[in-house]
Amino acid sequence: MAESTPAIELRHVTKRYGDTVALDDVSMDIEPGEFFCLLGPSGCGKTTTLNLIGGFIPMSSGELRIEGRTVNDLPPHKRNVNTVFQNYALFPHMTVAQNVAFGLRMEKLSASEISQRTGEYLDLVGLAGFTRRMPSEMSGGQQQRVALARALAKRPAVLLLDEPLGALDLKLRKQMQTELSRIHRQVGTTFVFVTHDQEEALSMGTRIAIMSGGTVMQTGTPREVYDHPVDRFVANFVGETNFISGSVTTEAGRPSFGIAGRGRLAAPTGSPDGPATLMVRPEYLVLRPVDGSAVDPGITGRIVNVAFLGDHTRITLATDAGDLVAVRPHGTNVRSTQREEDLGEEVCVWWPADDAALIED
Repeated sequence: MAESTPAIELRHVTKRYGDTVALDDVSMDIEPGEFFCLLGPSGCGKTTTLNLIGGFIPMSSGELRIEGRTVNDLPPHKRNVNTVFQNYALFPHMTVAQNVAFGLRMEKLSASEISQRTGEYLDLVGLAGFTRRMPSEMSGGQQQRVALARALAKRPAVLLLDEPLGALDLKLRKQMQTELSRIHRQVGTTFVFVTHDQEEALSMGTRIAIMSGGTVMQTGTPREVYDHPVDRFVANFVGETNFISGSVTTEAGRPSFGIAGRGRLAAPTGSPDGPATLMVRPEYLVLRPVDGSAVDPGITGRIVNVAFLGDHTRITLATDAGDLVAVRPHGTNVRSTQREEDLGEEVCVWWPADDAALIED
């Protein structure tokens, strides 16, 4: 079976503003139907990438293809894409239905087709009864849905979303994350979503590109970039983590990780020998009493802070390997024999070898 043509292809794309390089030799493929997230801090190049795809700014060099067609010199209205902006960009003097229908009128569709699509996409976003409302009469979340319906009504091959949830409060933002995922599954359109919020990217993306300094640091599924980051930057940006310096030694085919003067722990399968930095997510740390009962005693630590955060407790430990953070979720079976941790208590800290990862500094 022949492979499908990517929805979007960037080949060695660079964008310069004078001496400033905003995007530096970026290449990536985005497949049809993906919910692809561009994730990174402010100034990393993610919005520049989105604007290049949308045709809002020209490239300095490279090639951009949409559905196999080179679009380097095509204006936005001749690309099969549409955009949802953070500020919604609704027409304040138009009703909800008129806003959704605007782009369809520009395409000179028939009145019956415009009416059918307007109703279809307002129903999709849960606003079927709001056709006569004005944008000023709606909440931020409702306005966001109108903007989404307007963009989808034109049935683009690619929908670009530029931090569309950034202006919403936390509770509404989480609701809209669920709604966007549902809508994406229903319409099957390729979504390219820009965000600096790692939780948004992890919860919605089928794949994520982590960006920094105008380059793509890593691309992968949410699980891949979370569990196997390529370097310290990605590990730090995608969730909280612990870094432990030491060295790997393999004996009888089994790699072990040693911390200076503190014995050895099992290392991830396939770890190469030599100095190494081990990354362990807080939820993988296991805390045990210091009573000699543990088969693998791990390293000794002392609890220096306990913070109750609603759905989990965050525990900070001072150890010979440096300060470490453990997380204990509430209402689940957790990997710990502890009951309630107390400040100053001494514990053994351990983690399953293959729940850790070696990373480059």
